[in-house]
Amino acid sequence: MAASAAVCRGFNVRHTHCPRTIPRTCLRVLRAQLSTRAGVGLTRPEQGPEQGPEQGPEQGPEQGPEEAHRHTGDTKKTGPKALHVLQAQRREEAERSVLISCLPRTHHNKFLKYLSRHGDVNKCFFYESFGTYAVVEFSDRDGVGSLLESAAVPSISHESVVPLRSRLLAVRNISTVDTQSAPQCQPQKALPINDLIQQLSSCTNLEQQIVSLTEAHSLTEENIRLRFLVCSLLNDVASAFFPDCSIRPFGSSVNGFGKLGCDLDMFLDLDAIGAGKSNVSRSTAPYVEYQMKRSSSERAVTQGVLSVIAESLEQLGPGCVGVQKILNARCPLVRFAHQPSGFQCDLTANNRVAMRSTEMLYVFGELDPRVRALVFTVRCWARAHGITSSIPGAWITNFSLTIMVVFFLQRRSPPILPTLDQLKELAGPSQKCIIDGNDCTFSSDFDKIQMKSNSESLDRLLSDFFEFYSTFLFNKMSINIRKGKEEHKPELGPLHIQNPFETSLNVSKNVNATQLERFVTLCQESAWSLQNGGTLTALLLPSHVAAIKSRKKRKREPASERIKGLLESLRTKNNGPKKCCLDAEVSEQFRSSSSSGGCFGGSSPPHTAETRAQSPESAPGLHPGASADHHHHARMRAVVILQPWSLQCR
Repeated sequence: MAASAAVCRGFNVRHTHCPRTIPRTCLRVLRAQLSTRAGVGLTRPEQGPEQGPEQGPEQGPEQGPEEAHRHTGDTKKTGPKALHVLQAQRREEAERSVLISCLPRTHHNKFLKYLSRHGDVNKCFFYESFGTYAVVEFSDRDGVGSLLESAAVPSISHESVVPLRSRLLAVRNISTVDTQSAPQCQPQKALPINDLIQQLSSCTNLEQQIVSLTEAHSLTEENIRLRFLVCSLLNDVASAFFPDCSIRPFGSSVNGFGKLGCDLDMFLDLDAIGAGKSNVSRSTAPYVEYQMKRSSSERAVTQGVLSVIAESLEQLGPGCVGVQKILNARCPLVRFAHQPSGFQCDLTANNRVAMRSTEMLYVFGELDPRVRALVFTVRCWARAHGITSSIPGAWITNFSLTIMVVFFLQRRSPPILPTLDQLKELAGPSQKCIIDGNDCTFSSDFDKIQMKSNSESLDRLLSDFFEFYSTFLFNKMSINIRKGKEEHKPELGPLHIQNPFETSLNVSKNVNATQLERFVTLCQESAWSLQNGGTLTALLLPSHVAAIKSRKKRKREPASERIKGLLESLRTKNNGPKKCCLDAEVSEQFRSSSSSGGCFGGSSPPHTAETRAQSPESAPGLHPGASADHHHHARMRAVVILQPWSLQCR
């Protein structure tokens, strides 16, 4: 798979080692690659003589900016595009595309020759998900229309089909099959952690490892195209009910921090419905308006709309399985799996604050390539040690970790990232944005955002990140990226990270004290490792967690003390003389052997198989509500366990 990835993905940092003598080349390579992934031109040139935009000859011919622009068709050396411009470009590409199920050994050239009958093909690539699929982008929509007109309705004798036509097709012509070779498929999942560690071990320094990890985890150009195409296919279904609606991706799929294999978060935008008719004169001239069903609240409308969309996807949407309505959540959503793409999908409606958060992170990521590199590295480190999880619970989320990285970079001297309040001051009147009473105003104009030069290396930043949070006063202070400084916590809780826009909310409210303690301890371990010459491969190994767990186990109360406490509690509950005499004798023997060192120097008795199987901790009937007989039987088992040891100690 690694070899095929190198061929299919073209330019690839993991197979282009950075020379030791030019460490800054790694950042230029990372900058060009991430810009290509985002579908933009060159990102902002770093300031300073050693980071000027003209310094690029060391990259070699395959690392030049022309190569980075070749996939996007943008040869102009400009700054990053605004997110709404980039999304409009991606949606337009998706509307000219189709998704085709192919036979496993489809001949690439024959396949393209067949499609060319309907129009010029701009791009075509294959991937695997419950079979082999191809994403085909035509140069215009006429090519898509011609292909759909030639498509036939499937004839299946033993099943009935839902007669919904879409741009999800299947090739049935056997003449396109090549018996000698299969098409090269694009990777859709990130490397397993063991394969990633093996790949990183071939890098010569920590900075190269960080760059290689970022490249391995970032969404590819093809994966981003597939995500927008899935949104476009689902929009075709939703537009049957709401003709002017649009379904767009948000979150990690578009903010530049998405990992290969991450979920596809989608936003059903209903605001465009009727927006074009808002200028209708309502003064004195007669006019007509639509009669629409009324509801008690916007939330009720959102729930009703999502319920209809969920039913449509479940009953009509090809490839949509496992549809769940989660309508009573704080933000109602529909969750399902899209089998042709392999994505787990979450669809929300009118979640406008989340869209602003997406744009904010996109701006931060485009300002400096080190931002995304550090976020990917910290996230991978956190997942390797179980700090984050795909299962809901008390773990720290990826969004919280990203905010913590942003806050850390705002605290550098000089700062690498601006605060959100600074971006708000740069915003013009047209960028003013108030959503549900929350001020979501900030500037996304990259020409206005000017930062002082900071040339700290990635390895230095990673080490200082762990050092910063290993000493952070989580018990007193909260993290606030609006102001870029610590503030006193407004509420009780182990970890407080202020929501950037809904400032009364804590985005890490789910985190408990145990998980925060693990995070801080691992930061201490990782900072110590890097300060002593450790590598990224060492940080990703689970040995740190094992060492921490073993230390915590040693802090537990000795077994001898637990057993003495157990016998004391049993003695107070069972005051009969016959029941207490044996307990007193055994307890006295235990005390004398413990105080004098006994046979084992005062430690707990040897853990034989019998004692482990019959340990008082696992004995039934020891809870407060148990009957006296249960306590008696449990006590007798504990005495039988202790008698041989106590006699031996005599």
